[in-house]
Amino acid sequence: MTSAAPLLSVRGLEKRFGGVVATDRVDLDVAPGEVHALIGPNGAGKTTLVAQLGGQLASDRGRIVFDGADVTHLPAHARARRGLARSFQITRLFRSASVVDNVALAVLAVTPQAIGGWRSLRSARDVEQRAREALADVDLAARACEPIERLSHGERRALEVAMTLASRPKLMLLDEPMAGMGTEESARIERLIDRLRASTTVLLIEHDVDAVFRLADRVSVLVSGRVIATGAPAAVRSDAAVVAAYLGDESA
Repeated sequence: MTSAAPLLSVRGLEKRFGGVVATDRVDLDVAPGEVHALIGPNGAGKTTLVAQLGGQLASDRGRIVFDGADVTHLPAHARARRGLARSFQITRLFRSASVVDNVALAVLAVTPQAIGGWRSLRSARDVEQRAREALADVDLAARACEPIERLSHGERRALEVAMTLASRPKLMLLDEPMAGMGTEESARIERLIDRLRASTTVLLIEHDVDAVFRLADRVSVLVSGRVIATGAPAAVRSDAAVVAAYLGDESA
């Protein structure tokens, strides 16, 4: 891995819900060009942390630096326009729109003066081209004009990745992209994430530990809101604290 400055640097990040500490002084670095996986048991604070990073949830304290700029207090749309894009654990699609129109809407969401883009034929063509390129990247080009209802669960998850990818992010936050999938669909998403490393940096939150250790360049383990280990997959998998707190027999 490169020794360049982290693309994402998190220091002392905290979030509390009443007396519950969801994230507890989290420190995390994500290097440019890596697939960095975040794993941990249910209730560890993973989705809370991703929402803090994406700007959907304000932090109580701590600092988030992205691409050299402090984005701690920026709203989600401003972070997205800087290149920090998030997919969601529950797929969010416009069911009344076609596949390609869903992606086009995602492009417009991060495009300044988006309404004017609809009025300009050239801008509209540029948006559609970006949308179709993103669909090609996730092997959905042939389904571009179809309604959402015709897509399988795995294809809908791939579509959401395309919607995130179409914004041309520097960092993609992928929250449980394989949730609820069978073996074949999970393998498809795994191949997709593996291809993404050629064009962007990925922070992956995923329960499928085997997939994580196949995909990730580095892994961080979150337990009770704290990062207890970060490192290469093999080192993390054999870490005694990680085995005791989370992996258990899965490390064998």
